[in-house]
Amino acid sequence: MILKSSFFGVLVLSIGAVLVGAAFTVRAGQTNAPDTQADWAQVPEILKRISAPEFPARDFVITDFGAVGDGRTDCTAAIAQAISVCVEKGGGSVIVPAGIFLTGAIHLKSNVNLHLAATNSVLRFRTDPSAYLPAVFTRFEGTELYNYSPLIHALGQKNVAVTGDGILDGQADASNWLAWKKTAARARLVKMADENVPVEQRQFGAGDDLRPDFIEFNRCQNVLVAGVHIRRSPMWEIHPLLCTNVTVRDVDISSHGANNDGCDPESCRDVLIEKCRFDTGDDCIAIKSGRNNDGRRVGVPSADLIIRDCAMRDGHAGVAIGSEISGSCSNVFVEDCEMSSPELVCALRLKSNAMRGGVLQNIFMRNVQVGLVKDSVLQVDFLYEEGAHGDFPPVAKNIVMENITVAQTPRVLNVRGFPAAQISGVRICHSTFKQIQRPDVVVDADVQLVDCSLAQAN
Repeated sequence: MILKSSFFGVLVLSIGAVLVGAAFTVRAGQTNAPDTQADWAQVPEILKRISAPEFPARDFVITDFGAVGDGRTDCTAAIAQAISVCVEKGGGSVIVPAGIFLTGAIHLKSNVNLHLAATNSVLRFRTDPSAYLPAVFTRFEGTELYNYSPLIHALGQKNVAVTGDGILDGQADASNWLAWKKTAARARLVKMADENVPVEQRQFGAGDDLRPDFIEFNRCQNVLVAGVHIRRSPMWEIHPLLCTNVTVRDVDISSHGANNDGCDPESCRDVLIEKCRFDTGDDCIAIKSGRNNDGRRVGVPSADLIIRDCAMRDGHAGVAIGSEISGSCSNVFVEDCEMSSPELVCALRLKSNAMRGGVLQNIFMRNVQVGLVKDSVLQVDFLYEEGAHGDFPPVAKNIVMENITVAQTPRVLNVRGFPAAQISGVRICHSTFKQIQRPDVVVDADVQLVDCSLAQAN
């Protein structure tokens, strides 16, 4: 049962909430309300460091290099030649005109913008795994290896982009890429990383069934993904990895396969994700920094990320931090987003365990409208997968949600820690929650609700 407040501004606690080893406090009015003005004041400074790359006004149309937009002709070589000539001429835009162009892996180079020029410009990616070999240096779920090339890939480049109004179609379904789940190769890779096998010896590819990401920029500077529509991805859709100065803008993603995260900035700094629409089979946005020993070995956190004006539909979380977060994460700012779906598990999710560890700190969300979520508004799961067994208990601190308006949620909080971990300074302030159906869960955590209004389902 949940008591219903009779007037705005008074918070009432769920009767029967599960509170195990927890410090769970409730305040009315402004008592203990955090002052986050200084934190949010960092946003303009971060934005000053983020700017979309610019490209010379030179166009290289792929049909001039032999590409045929009939949906049957393999255009991989023609696209590669257009990119090569673009680089030789000092950079510009490689243009995909109207038509359906079948291709294998596309490898971008510095000063190249892959531009889909029309709404009916389609890059349709082959489902033959051999089209993504030879293997490239990448990460699979936070672990470094050599594996199938992402469908669109750039390694160590500067000023690179994928833009336009067209469609990127990975053609993934249960008959091809999506049949590859929890393979023996995945377990073998995790074991190799745990045993500190050199990355050069982690050679995977044909027969190993480790799916590639759709778009991956690896160790790049000045990255832009804008305007495109992404469909039917094998795995993570947009994966900036160890990048600086990243902009993801006006992208429309609808892809519901397993592990189909929408955007996964991993070990990146200075990232702006704005005005995007996510409808995904996993987290809409998931911030990461490497898995277990491998993440700690590389040791590069994700930091200074801004997410704003986005819409989230299906997905495990609107915004997630983790679970591959061993390199830590700090300074995430989420604002002015809209989320709602019966298949959206939660609005904000932090996840790790005692093998992955990581410090997740200074995470801020404000002015978010939530229609319907499946489990909770805030979920912190520090028992994710491997649980409390390990030597690296995770830390979450200074997590603040403000002005969150929720029309319907089973519960507000689902926070699960363990004694060796730290979950502290978690505060939800000045927010309204309606149609609550079940008690909150808070285990081994310090959580405060300040000046909120809660109402039970009728």
